[in-house]
Amino acid sequence: MVGTANNGRLRLAFSLVNGSQDLDLSSAPASNAGSECGGIEFTREDVEALVNEKMKYKNKFNYKERCENMMEYIKRLRLCIKWFQELEGEYAFEQEKLRNALELTERRCSEMEVVLNNKEEELNLIILELRKSLASLQDKLAKEESEKKAAVDSLTKEKEARTSIERSQASLSEELEKVQGELDGANQRIASINDMYKLLQEYNSSLQLYNSKLQTDLDTAHETIKRGEKERSAIVENLHTLRGQHKSLQDQLMSSIASQDEVMKQKDALLNEVACLRMELHQTREDREHYQQQVQSLAAEVSKYKELATNSSELEEKCLSQGNQIQILHDQLAVAERKLQMSDMSIFETRNEFEGQKKLIEELQNRLEDAEFKLIEGEKLRKKLHNTILELKGNIRVFCRVRPQLPDDSSSNQAKVFSYPTSMEYLGRGIDMTQNAQKHSFTFDKVFMPDASQEEVFVEISQLVQSALDGYKVCIFAYGQTGSGKTYTMMGKPGQPDEKGLIPRSLEQIFQTKQALQPQGWRYEMQVSMLEIYNETIRDLLSTNKDASRIENGVAGKQYTIKHDANGNTQVSDLTIVDVQSSREVKYLLDQAAHSRSVGKTQMNEQSSRSHFVFTMRITGVNESTEQQVQGVLNLIDLAGSERLSKSGSTGDRLKETQAINKSLSSLADVIFALAKKEDHVPFRNSKLTYLLQPCLGGDSKTLMFVNISPESSSAGESLCSLRFAARVNACEIGTPRRQLNMRTSES
Repeated sequence: MVGTANNGRLRLAFSLVNGSQDLDLSSAPASNAGSECGGIEFTREDVEALVNEKMKYKNKFNYKERCENMMEYIKRLRLCIKWFQELEGEYAFEQEKLRNALELTERRCSEMEVVLNNKEEELNLIILELRKSLASLQDKLAKEESEKKAAVDSLTKEKEARTSIERSQASLSEELEKVQGELDGANQRIASINDMYKLLQEYNSSLQLYNSKLQTDLDTAHETIKRGEKERSAIVENLHTLRGQHKSLQDQLMSSIASQDEVMKQKDALLNEVACLRMELHQTREDREHYQQQVQSLAAEVSKYKELATNSSELEEKCLSQGNQIQILHDQLAVAERKLQMSDMSIFETRNEFEGQKKLIEELQNRLEDAEFKLIEGEKLRKKLHNTILELKGNIRVFCRVRPQLPDDSSSNQAKVFSYPTSMEYLGRGIDMTQNAQKHSFTFDKVFMPDASQEEVFVEISQLVQSALDGYKVCIFAYGQTGSGKTYTMMGKPGQPDEKGLIPRSLEQIFQTKQALQPQGWRYEMQVSMLEIYNETIRDLLSTNKDASRIENGVAGKQYTIKHDANGNTQVSDLTIVDVQSSREVKYLLDQAAHSRSVGKTQMNEQSSRSHFVFTMRITGVNESTEQQVQGVLNLIDLAGSERLSKSGSTGDRLKETQAINKSLSSLADVIFALAKKEDHVPFRNSKLTYLLQPCLGGDSKTLMFVNISPESSSAGESLCSLRFAARVNACEIGTPRRQLNMRTSES
């Protein structure tokens, strides 16, 4: 059950159980493995040694000692299984905890995205405030320029009116003209600054458009995140789709981070431009201080003239007010720079926090995958131990399969009759049936729900079919009422490869394994026979004489007798046995037998099997290198369905067929009840069916029964009877399977 490629991981799982390594000190549950098992822990070597342990007896005829040893061995196996169940529960708990942690981190990521959006809105508000401040500054500068022009005009008029009086002050007037030229240069510089402000406005508008694009991208990212949250509800059903969506979300987040980096670069460019503007403003400030000094010198020289003095004082006040306004602008720029730095720091912190959360999510996903792998390996080992215990106990294994609803089923039959427990102990093994408001619970080795495929069913029995090549006797038969899907389970639907039944799939696996074992020196010979039991009469389905076993004119045709030898081998006299070499030959024989089998129409089933179909393959294998010889038998049986005359409406020949079918199935029930009670006499000879199945039910073979159930509420009574019968069969002990292995002699 456990391949060699997984030895490393399986060994890791055992080391984790023994406490040598912890997944996470903060999140891993405290190991309580062995709390109910007396503190005993198992390694893989212990389990393999326990499974492969062979009983040694001092005296072969001391049955009491053998029984005690067997009971002790079964107790150890149960202890091991209980330990594995506790370990499985811990893994399930840890898996749930990891899922909760994953959801928590995803919530944190969404909260971080909200914080980023809020900070972006704050940055947009800051940019709007800066734009408003720039507009107000432009207005103030325009007013100051108009006032300066008015003052210069007044000064020029006064100079022209008093040129005759101020000839002595010609040098002063020349200096004033120089000052006026310098003022014109300053005005030109201010005009260039205004142009720069206009360029900044255009650049800010482009930034606003780019921010709007970023906002739309973020909205699309939010929409994709919401879709991911909706799809996250299906994370248990499909983990692969979640990983794909997570990768796509990561790509989108990376693209948003890249766009944020571009915005940061643009912000850096803006900061550089602001620095340049600060330098230019500082230069204009120095120029204005120089102008103030010149004006002061002029005021000192023309102090004799009161009117000029008053005008110069007004100019000084205006220059001082302009200097104060420039200082206010510098302060506002410094505040804006501080805000930009704070926003950059917050963005850097949120980015680091987001990367940390992303790493935590990846770590949690890896731990979740490891936990799932350990659960799968533990389930495989549990199945192996369970099969070993069943083989040692000698019980008949029972699989239950519920047929899906068919289009022909009436609408009144849509009431829910069956339910399936979801607890860890009964998951995949339990089935609950409700009839007349009363609940009936059953537990089998495996329960297949209506949506189970033929491939899933065959996987569960593939190892049992493999046992036939290993030298064991294997018997698989389908039981249930008519129309419950027995023939579909065993034979499948003709012409549809995906819906092949257990018999075709088993034959394909046997021939594939035969080819795979040839390099190891194994050579196999296979023989096939097929018969049906119709009205307590055996018919050879491969006979070239089609009427050899049919009844004509009240006289029976060819008679077949069943014989069992001392080794538990069954022979049917005069039965056609065909040597086969490939699955294609067997498929041809199956088609021939299907055309020869008795099929009829009833009110419960369009194509109802009116006989018990028995497929037998005898396998003889020889290993040329080790001289070992094995003899195995594979019996695959499709029983006729039980039915009630009140529902089937059978008359004439169909009535006789129904009576014969119900009689043989009741004989099978009598045999099962006798085996369950361990009676001395088991009535195998009451019918041809039970006498043919005697080695399978009371010998040393591996036996598996499929109980097929109809989901219709009108068939609830028959379904309950079938489930109760299957529970009785599952409780029967028929003995430990024995392998037919011996050494080949020179005579053979």
